[in-house]
Amino acid sequence: MQNTLAIMAKAPAMGRVKTRLAKDVGPVEATRFYRVALARLIRRLAADPRWQTVVAASPDMQALPDQRWLQNADAVVPQGEGDLGARMQRVFDTAPKGPVVIIGSDIPDISARHIAQAFKALGNNDAVMGPSVDGGYWLIGQKRMPKVLMPFENVEWSSGRECDQTVANFATARVSMLNELSDVDSGADLAQWRGRCG
Repeated sequence: MQNTLAIMAKAPAMGRVKTRLAKDVGPVEATRFYRVALARLIRRLAADPRWQTVVAASPDMQALPDQRWLQNADAVVPQGEGDLGARMQRVFDTAPKGPVVIIGSDIPDISARHIAQAFKALGNNDAVMGPSVDGGYWLIGQKRMPKVLMPFENVEWSSGRECDQTVANFATARVSMLNELSDVDSGADLAQWRGRCG
């Protein structure tokens, strides 16, 4: 049994990533931000020996002409088809035995401390979630024992209700909530993040 951290990530190609941010800062700057933030996130988290870091990539690897952004991951798996819930469920269903934590790739403030807190929470809980300011979540994890839970049915993605709906789907399972974090979806978000980074 091992701890598995899965990072849901898109290939950093212009026009495919951070499209809302691109409306404020332009597609070149939005893509550059995503490329740099993603590379730093993978490098930072994959260096920690407490878990195996897997990138769940979209599009599937065969369609990726440049795979340098994946070089620090322990493994790469395809996200596959379907909405976000179907793709995350696939990660929960197919990962090696042991607890699994899934994060997105557009919250640059995620640290190894956050991931360690999530795996620690799974010691006494069935699931763990990290809510985001916009009503979604930046992290979701499952102990996967005695069974893999299925929390994504009828979740309305990009509605601002994703976190509440997913928690409700966990029903009687014990769910631990982590601190709220913000993603970078607008020019104002980007300016705030750069201000925090100095």
